[in-house]
Amino acid sequence: MTTSEIAILNERVRKENGCIEAILLETQKVIVGQKDLLERMMVGLLANGHILLEGVPGLAKTTAVKTIAATIKAKFQRLQFTPDMLPADLTGTLIFDQRTGGFQVKKGPIFANIILADEINRAPAKVQSALLEAMQERQVTIGEETFKLPDPFLVLATQNPIEQEGTYPLPEAQVDRFMLKLKVDYPSKEEEFKILQRMAFTKSVIETKEIIHPEDLLRARDVVDAIYVDEKIQKYIVDIVDATRNPQTYRLANIKNLIHYGASPRASIYLAVAAKAYAFLQGRGYVTPQDVKSIGLDVLRHRIIVSYEAEAEEKNSEDIIKIIFNEIEVP
Repeated sequence: MTTSEIAILNERVRKENGCIEAILLETQKVIVGQKDLLERMMVGLLANGHILLEGVPGLAKTTAVKTIAATIKAKFQRLQFTPDMLPADLTGTLIFDQRTGGFQVKKGPIFANIILADEINRAPAKVQSALLEAMQERQVTIGEETFKLPDPFLVLATQNPIEQEGTYPLPEAQVDRFMLKLKVDYPSKEEEFKILQRMAFTKSVIETKEIIHPEDLLRARDVVDAIYVDEKIQKYIVDIVDATRNPQTYRLANIKNLIHYGASPRASIYLAVAAKAYAFLQGRGYVTPQDVKSIGLDVLRHRIIVSYEAEAEEKNSEDIIKIIFNEIEVP
């Protein structure tokens, strides 16, 4: 791509990313700190990728999703997942109509643009399976009919850590459908002081306003798709993902026994798209290796399954990913 073409792309990005900056500013009226979390949620919106947020209760995971959803003039639906939930509670069901003597389709709450799947790991396997089709295929089957879900369609799910009582581990196939897994951590002492000053009231006094329409988001996604990724960056992404499967090829034999399963090719695709969305947020029409590094941990942390040996050494997937990023040659 020529310099002039890159300059045109940069201009398109600057023109379109103003609305995303406005969403971030509006969201920060409610959410104190958590800049990285909010940025990465924007990456998910721009890259058309579902997001899984993990953290202990009380860290504003649900509030962050609801606040971002409120800034987009789209249909929003919150679903509180529980152990007694049925697939029909999510997708809808067939209802017998006595007047016609036939069955009518009653669509469920999944037919919305933005879904907040709250405490997703509290629902049983059948519900997870129903959600899996919606997330991957962007469609739902009720009876013998298949219905397309609206565009845009995005699942923003929250979960408490697996060790908490009353939760089910999510199936690996479903976890892999999430483009990003974001870890939500405790705020700093200064941030918590600001939270107390802002939120310690019996009534919520902060209201968010709608910033964009779904059409604006779809237009921004078109620009994200056009962002330039050099062939060297593409090879860098493939090297990173391949290193999770064949570390010895990249002089990383010391971590081979720490990995039970590496990342799938879906990781390469998601890492490239997420890097483009991240570059868009930075106001650039091209992807740099730093964009890949910045978003890489969130794309890969849930796609690497560590071995028993890694657990014995108290190493997790994030430790392995950091080693890979440090060792793989940057173009």
